[in-house]
Amino acid sequence: MNKEEIYVWLQEVRHPAKEDKSIVELGMVSSVDAADGSIRVTLAFPGRPDPLKNYLVGATQACLYRHAPGGTDISVDSIVKDPAKPAPKGLQFNLEQLREVRHIIGIASGKGGVGKSTVAVNLAVALAKQGFRVGLADADVYGPSVPTMTGTEGVTIEMVGPDEEHSLFVPVEKYGVKWLSVGHVSGAGQALIWRGPMASTALKQIILQTQWGPLDFLLIDMPPGTGDIHISLIGDIPMTGAVIVTTPQEVALADVLRGVNMFRNPQVNKPIYGLVENMAWFTPADHPDEKYYLFGRDGGVRMASELDIPLLGQIPLVQGIREGADAGTPVALSADRPDAQAFAELARRLAAAV
Repeated sequence: MNKEEIYVWLQEVRHPAKEDKSIVELGMVSSVDAADGSIRVTLAFPGRPDPLKNYLVGATQACLYRHAPGGTDISVDSIVKDPAKPAPKGLQFNLEQLREVRHIIGIASGKGGVGKSTVAVNLAVALAKQGFRVGLADADVYGPSVPTMTGTEGVTIEMVGPDEEHSLFVPVEKYGVKWLSVGHVSGAGQALIWRGPMASTALKQIILQTQWGPLDFLLIDMPPGTGDIHISLIGDIPMTGAVIVTTPQEVALADVLRGVNMFRNPQVNKPIYGLVENMAWFTPADHPDEKYYLFGRDGGVRMASELDIPLLGQIPLVQGIREGADAGTPVALSADRPDAQAFAELARRLAAAV
């Protein structure tokens, strides 16, 4: 490895808010050192805060891991280019952008693979169809799927503000919903190698440094599990409450209890508006009246009763939901399909509960 080769690699790392230019073109690579099986890259940022700093550091790490031989010791540091200039107060920790948001609802799950993002996207669309002003922040940092499910992959996210020190993300508007995802500010298929604190900070920026405007509901598609990222988000974002998504099988229900306990912890103390049982049964498209309980029957119903929380809805497992997600057209956009009606009823119950 030599410096010239590494600079070529770094041409792949693009700054989404700077006309998609590379960090090399923008002069952000302050230094590159390669010796004895290690690579050290230092990125230079201006004294004013760059809302994509954590993303660019993570993207640089991912780029180096892709190209460097296995076992290479890789580190990426950052410096301030003009430290004499005082940095303004961190807008990413300013709740002003949420001032006009009435309800902030976390969509959570105890484990991955239960269709949490599918439920979140279709719930957002169903609420918008019922006349509510809705936004969705995709905080699932390690598996952001909202761009695919909404057909907004490759969209360039604009930033606005009186100057670069006070810039805000502008969410994508489609299907009557304002969307913003980590996937919108990272390249398609880009692996984000972020440790917990870095991921938490980036996600808070996605939520708090966005021009949401007046909203009745801001849904936050949270990462699966109950780790540090969740605690950090809940501690810094004024959530109104949460919705828990599960599937009927026992292995998923066992994780529901951890998710519920997280929100019920005295230090968190956020209301849980209810449980959504996803993939409650399978219904063939040609036989809409038939139900096959592939993952067990009414597991979510029993769990909701045992935990004394409402059952907000049961969503069937049908081919149309998967096809809509892959095509970027959420099934909730339909009017008369049973699966779309299930999401519409879920939206009505959540609005009534809130």
